[in-house]
Amino acid sequence: MLLVATFGWTVEANQFDHVTSTFWVPAVLLSILFLGLHVVVRLTAPYADPVLIPAVALINGIGVAFLRRLDIARAIANKDPIPGIFAGTGGRQLAWTLASLILAAVLLLVVRDHKAVSRYAYTLGLVGIVLVMIPAVLPGSLSEVNGAKLWIKFGSFSIQPGEFAKLALVSFFAYYLVRKREVLSLASHRFLGLDFPRGRDLGPVVTVWLLSLLVLVFEKDLGTALMYFGLFVVTLYVATERSSWLIIGLLLFFGGVYVAYLLGKAVGGPFANFYDRASIWLDPFAPQYIDKEGYQLVQGLFGLGTGGLFGSGPGAGLPGSIPEVRTDFIFAGLGEEIGLFGLSALLVTYLLIVERGLRAALAVRDSFGKLVAGGLAFTLGLQVFVILGGITGLIPLTGQTTPFLSAGGSSLMANWLLVAMLLRISNAARGPAAGGGPERPGPKKAPTQLHGAMTEVIKP
Repeated sequence: MLLVATFGWTVEANQFDHVTSTFWVPAVLLSILFLGLHVVVRLTAPYADPVLIPAVALINGIGVAFLRRLDIARAIANKDPIPGIFAGTGGRQLAWTLASLILAAVLLLVVRDHKAVSRYAYTLGLVGIVLVMIPAVLPGSLSEVNGAKLWIKFGSFSIQPGEFAKLALVSFFAYYLVRKREVLSLASHRFLGLDFPRGRDLGPVVTVWLLSLLVLVFEKDLGTALMYFGLFVVTLYVATERSSWLIIGLLLFFGGVYVAYLLGKAVGGPFANFYDRASIWLDPFAPQYIDKEGYQLVQGLFGLGTGGLFGSGPGAGLPGSIPEVRTDFIFAGLGEEIGLFGLSALLVTYLLIVERGLRAALAVRDSFGKLVAGGLAFTLGLQVFVILGGITGLIPLTGQTTPFLSAGGSSLMANWLLVAMLLRISNAARGPAAGGGPERPGPKKAPTQLHGAMTEVIKP
């Protein structure tokens, strides 16, 4: 939070040429909120990984500070009064942080054993599929933002159900694969040193692949389709330890995406949106795109280029020139002001969260916990990759929001629930044997009479 306060101080120094007496208030309020969650964790999950909350708090705090920086710049440009601490996008993000931490605390209080979630696996799977498909069946006026149908809008209020769907689907995939992993691990033949599964065992992968392509076509978003399919394939790989599933998954997904691109070019219809996005990605500086559909990507690339290695400094750049910098392109806006080194520090923090999630997956003893923790950690890493890949031109743009940074309550609440689940599983992994962690050495017990008799029998 000292870093967050320093960020706010620098923003005001660059925007006003002086620093107000309230620059520290957001950092102090966030400190109180995070300390409150820390107390809940100490009471409900005392063995939980101590790195997760500080790492997430840093990213969340920088997000709140940067959104307030955008509010200040907008007010100065429009010659409006400077918004208060609880006003504007930054103030709303502060309120969403409070709501998210309350949800995380409730999950920790209610779910005292992560294995209890497996009892509702099929219900969670159904809920996840419904949440994913609702935006696809709604009319564009109620679900579409910037070409992607990922939202449910009620007047000025909107929610992104897919953010919560990923949590439900991880639990369902983990439960299903724990029950079926022996069958899915069977190999039919060996090719180039890899054991490939039997043809009749490809059914689950093909089913999820088809659902992902439906998301790609009808919700018009590559990132969401990649996230769901990648989540299932990686969880399947963790469950079976067969690299062939990764190869099959990559071939299926990228083959399907290429076919969708060709269909968009040839017949249009529901495939046209993806074809347009891919065309913009291939050449955003083309004359027909640079001032229209490709304007956002081009401005983001200019922002990253302007930032260079060290950035212009918080509050000294022009991130407001990038459309949707509050949500989709917050990485580009931050990159202009904190540079490549600052973005690298943020990415290392994300990497640390993912690594701690994978460490919990390795340490916990039950298979369901391993798959859930591994799936959640991978989901977070894949989401960051999809977003960063989109704004840097590595892959086509997506409608995903940056976890803990972007404005909006859906993403923030869902990802804090993800962290709470990782805290619960890491508590089981690091705690005493009763909680699911490794057994601790105890005093040796005297051999029973039966044990002694058997020793006499097998003695040579």
